[in-house]
Amino acid sequence: MRSCPACGAANREGDEFCGNCGSYLGWSSQSPRNPPAAEPVDPAEPVTPAEPGAGPTVRPSASPGTGDAPDPAPGAPASPRPEPPVEPTRSRAPESAGPPPAVPEAAPKPPRRPASVPPEPSAEEDVPVVAVRPAEPIARRPVVRPVAAEEDPEGPPCPACGTPNLPGRRFCRRCAAPLDTREQPKPLPWWRTVWPFRRRARGGSGRALRRTLLVLAVVGVLFAGFLLLPAGRYLFEDVRDKLGGTAEIGPAKATASSEAPGHPATAAIDGVTNTYWGAPTLGSSLTCVFDKPFRLVGVVVHTGVSKEPQEFRQGGRPTRADLIVTTTDGEVHEKAVALADKPGPQTVRTGISDVVSVRLVLRAASGQGEGRPIAVGEVEFFKRT
Repeated sequence: MRSCPACGAANREGDEFCGNCGSYLGWSSQSPRNPPAAEPVDPAEPVTPAEPGAGPTVRPSASPGTGDAPDPAPGAPASPRPEPPVEPTRSRAPESAGPPPAVPEAAPKPPRRPASVPPEPSAEEDVPVVAVRPAEPIARRPVVRPVAAEEDPEGPPCPACGTPNLPGRRFCRRCAAPLDTREQPKPLPWWRTVWPFRRRARGGSGRALRRTLLVLAVVGVLFAGFLLLPAGRYLFEDVRDKLGGTAEIGPAKATASSEAPGHPATAAIDGVTNTYWGAPTLGSSLTCVFDKPFRLVGVVVHTGVSKEPQEFRQGGRPTRADLIVTTTDGEVHEKAVALADKPGPQTVRTGISDVVSVRLVLRAASGQGEGRPIAVGEVEFFKRT
């Protein structure tokens, strides 16, 4: 088993990634160190086995000119062997000393030495005597044991590389890909993807259908407001009036309930402002009739006898009037209009559909007097294009 260096979880020997946290397991195993090499031993140097607790063994030095000490005679008690000197150098006898004392001759016998003691060097060899290094333990050579081939575990394959993994692992043992992938929900039927039934939608599922249904719903709401609700229809037409263009439309004929001599009703629709329709009294009305119904967007009224300020003050001019509009279905729309006492055009916004006739009734005037009728210079009508 291999332990994860990050979380400590146990893994199989063949796994490369941890099954618990997905960490890489290649750096967790350490290769065994090489055993220390034993120091080379000089074959020429004799090695004496060291006794436990004893110091280094030193070979005894031979005196120049003397041989080994004779062995004791048979039957004589063995004398203790003198300890070798600690000094590494070999001692020599002074030159002034006399000849060595005579030794009684005996029968030559081979010296008895332990089998483990190496032969001593001859007197001719000048070899220094040094301390022997104690023995060092040498590690045994590691034995490589064959590893049995591990069988592939039986389990769900990795979604990324297809390697089988044991049940319970969270990450793949080869590529560290997550294994606990959540199961995707089943797609909804098409009618569940349409608002307000939509709760969860698939990617790219029913998008065109939802947009088409949304457009149809908006068109249906506008159509219902146009047909069923008057407020909705008025709002829809008002938006069209403001966004669309306008064009002037002339009435087919114009009549008046009363008129001053020389100032007929047709003078109010001739397109010039130096002529006018003169109303002798308040309550007089001007009626304009059109050939076909149209959407009346606005009415422009020019009051006074002229647009010049000096001439404008010399005649009567209306200051308040009622605008009565009739449609094709006989419905009448009445609107009170306040007119400013100054020369120039004054616009009145209406926004009425299917208009067939418009009547202007004078209710108040300024500058009226004897021989000074109430003057309406021009009346213009505009339709939506």
